[in-house]
Amino acid sequence: MKDKRVDAYIANAPDFAKPILEYVRSVVHGACPEAEETMKWSTPFFMYRDAPMCMVSAFKAHCGFRFWKGKLVMGDDLGTEGTGKYGHITKVAELPSKKVLTGYVKKAMALNEQGVKTPRRPATPKKALVVPAYITAALSKNRKARATFEKFSPSHRREYVEWIAEAKTDETRRRRLAQVLEWMADGKPRHWKYQ
Repeated sequence: MKDKRVDAYIANAPDFAKPILEYVRSVVHGACPEAEETMKWSTPFFMYRDAPMCMVSAFKAHCGFRFWKGKLVMGDDLGTEGTGKYGHITKVAELPSKKVLTGYVKKAMALNEQGVKTPRRPATPKKALVVPAYITAALSKNRKARATFEKFSPSHRREYVEWIAEAKTDETRRRRLAQVLEWMADGKPRHWKYQ
């Protein structure tokens, strides 16, 4: 099913991009007549069974085309660039042939039919929080503040420690440390004013 917003997107695209956008649109609908067009993040998307299949976009000097489940659809043909193999297209000839692109669309359809989710990148663990000695010393002198600091989640501790440590002068650092001790003695997290 075509979307008038995608029609408008193509009509407003730079001249070099129009044949690229039309080619992708034609091949996707030819391979998957049930594909539904929509706009997400101001970009034309092709959906199948309520899940994204692929998207195409036009910029000033190039177009981008990618599959939502790129690595699963294209395997090693995806390329190693951050935008994928088809991230900087300037003419239709830079896209795969109709036969190859149809094959990719069919793979994307099968993944959506099977309910396969987009693989997520593993979360990168944050570095362990190192509390500077001057903060530890100040906390050891204020029992209430220390108790609050120890009960805080790691993110609340990090917010306070980073705020103090990023001060550019010793005077600012001392002033922030005094403020932090007062707030923590009252059991307040760093951004308590906004809660």
